[in-house]
Amino acid sequence: WPRQVTMNLTNDLLIAAADTLAAQDPDLAGIIARFGYPPLWPREAGFPTLLKVILEQQVSLASAQATYDRLLVVVGELTPESLLALDDETLRGVGFSRQKARYGRLLAEAVQSGSLDIDVLPGLDDESVRVELQKITGIGPWTAEVYLLMVLLRPDVWPRGDIALATAAWQVKGLPARPSQSELHDLAEQWRPWRAVAARLLWHHYLST
Repeated sequence: WPRQVTMNLTNDLLIAAADTLAAQDPDLAGIIARFGYPPLWPREAGFPTLLKVILEQQVSLASAQATYDRLLVVVGELTPESLLALDDETLRGVGFSRQKARYGRLLAEAVQSGSLDIDVLPGLDDESVRVELQKITGIGPWTAEVYLLMVLLRPDVWPRGDIALATAAWQVKGLPARPSQSELHDLAEQWRPWRAVAARLLWHHYLST
């Protein structure tokens, strides 16, 4: 496996990188001036977090959190085994769509069988993590990028297709319209090698306004 060579984000590195970005981009500097530095928003590695990111696909964070909380009430401890023990009716009752119930089961089966080894991901480079995660039906580029960004704390990943980022960039940059995925991806190129820090700044703006 290729090894990861970059350092992972810490609170101190996040602040230093945010200052670096602010020095080159007045719009990002404005976010810090108004709202302070963004949180690191770290998440714990493992199956529960990956399932939760799947729940967050194309819905509000509040909606995903509500479904996740109801699931925890039903299962107690969330493991691949406890998820697989639930039938469709139970999953729908806590808020899973039919599609997300399927995705959740496929993820649980992959982790249970060992075809996805979550424990090896921290030692892989960004691209290898993407490849491993996207072998699972239901995990696309956005979900893999969010896992890289929030869990593995990689400094230069960009969650393509994130609606909140597009909305924040539109507002912060004063763009004539909300940028498309490809326009936003191109815009983010200027923030290398700290695109994950720029993403946190834009989310910070989005959540603060």
